[in-house]
This record gives sequence, structure tokens and C-alpha cells, in this order.
Amino acid sequence: MQSVLVRPQTAIIRPQEYLNAANASEFQNQLTCAMASEQNAALLIDMSTVESLDSAGLMALVATLRLAQKLNKRFALCAVSAPIRIVFELTQLDRVFEIFDSAAAFELTIA
Repeated sequence: MQSVLVRPQTAIIRPQEYLNAANASEFQNQLTCAMASEQNAALLIDMSTVESLDSAGLMALVATLRLAQKLNKRFALCAVSAPIRIVFELTQLDRVFEIFDSAAAFELTIA
């Protein structure tokens, strides 16, 4: 369902197609493991292949953001399609999450 790409100190997770109630728990577990890993200072979610996002998928992202803040780690999203971005805008979560146009744009911000 998802793939994990590890770069120095950054894990990149690319969820596939749907983030919904059917897979949100598994997705959140994967995010939690990646965030809790001591080798990762940052976690980037590449949303390029996500076609739909429901409240359960959104809550998995919010829970991971809270964990990242608690662990003092960076958590960001990239390649969010226009329909999915609307979800973030309607919930005003676009003000809370770091959202980049691409993984390359995120990488430019890493010191």
C-alpha cells in the first residue's frame, strides 16, 4: 500500500490511492513507526498518488503531526493534488502542516 524511502535523516512515505477508514489505522501505525525511529529527524509524506482523503486519513496525519511536535521532529507533506488540498484548506489544516509542491522543494529546506 505504501512505500518507505529512507534518505539521510528523512523518511519519505508515499501512500497509494486512498487514505480512508479502511486503511487509516495501518497508515497511522506506519507513520508512528517512522516518526519514532531514532534515525529519522524528519518525515515527509508524498501525496502524489493519493486520490481521496477522508476524515480518518486526515486524523492519522494530525496524530502524526502531534507526535512530531512532541518528539521535536519535522513532519511535512508534498505533492498534494488540488482536490486533496481543498480538504486541508476547508479544515484550515493548510495553516498547520508544512506543505511543499514536491519532495525536491522540501529537500531544499533541509539544512
